Amino acid sequence: MSRLIQGNCVDIMSTFPDRAVDFILTDPPYLVGFRDRSGRSIAGDKTDEWLQPACNQMYRVLKKDSLLISFYGWNRVDRFMAAWKSAGFSVVGHLVFTKNYSSKSAYVGYRHECAYILAKGRPDLPQNPLPDVLGWKYSGNRHHPTEKPVTSLQPLIESFTHPGAIVLDPFAGSASTCVAALQAGRRYIGIELMEQYHRAGQQRLAAVQQAMQRRRPTMTGLSRRPPDELRRKREVAGGGGVADQQHVRPAHHPESAGRSLSLAASRAH
Repeated sequence: MSRLIQGNCVDIMSTFPDRAVDFILTDPPYLVGFRDRSGRSIAGDKTDEWLQPACNQMYRVLKKDSLLISFYGWNRVDRFMAAWKSAGFSVVGHLVFTKNYSSKSAYVGYRHECAYILAKGRPDLPQNPLPDVLGWKYSGNRHHPTEKPVTSLQPLIESFTHPGAIVLDPFAGSASTCVAALQAGRRYIGIELMEQYHRAGQQRLAAVQQAMQRRRPTMTGLSRRPPDELRRKREVAGGGGVADQQHVRPAHHPESAGRSLSLAASRAH
């Protein structure tokens, strides 16, 4: 059921049933009108009329006792915090990702990214909690002007979800969260408004899936492994619902995403 959808995330999420996803990891526009050196920009980065409706939908589609991790613009934190709390989320943690370079300099050189951990209900604590200060590897921004590194996202998914969980990113960009979920053996739903970034995300996911298939051990080799190791290998290689993924679903038919999630939700209850 994994897929990357092009369209408006508020409209797309409105077709999902309640409590349909296990975890949300997202990087919304920072409301700063960003434009990179090559002139690339991000939809919705100047005005915030989308912010509260998106937060409301994220809260609705997230399962009870589950987490949202959201990056945010530090100089617009008042707007983000108000929207999160109004939707029903409570703040349960904060993450800082340290860079070894400055992405911009003004009064200081900006050498970190931040994300809040937000809860719906009372999620279980992870068995091995991550530190709240983590590293950051420069992505090169090849696919998207504010591309987050998969190496920073995948540990979050692995810490806060179980194999086969459904990970949602309503502001998917070039699908870094989806790539991280795929590599972690989770299912994913990504939503991206801009066609150029959606297309880049499709290409990334296809390339990652092909690489994973090439690395997948033969059944002969696997059969010699103990049962527990065999099961783990299958999960990493694409078991637990990842192998039947669909990378592309056009925005013209968002209701198809809702139908798939309805089926997944019914199986979960």
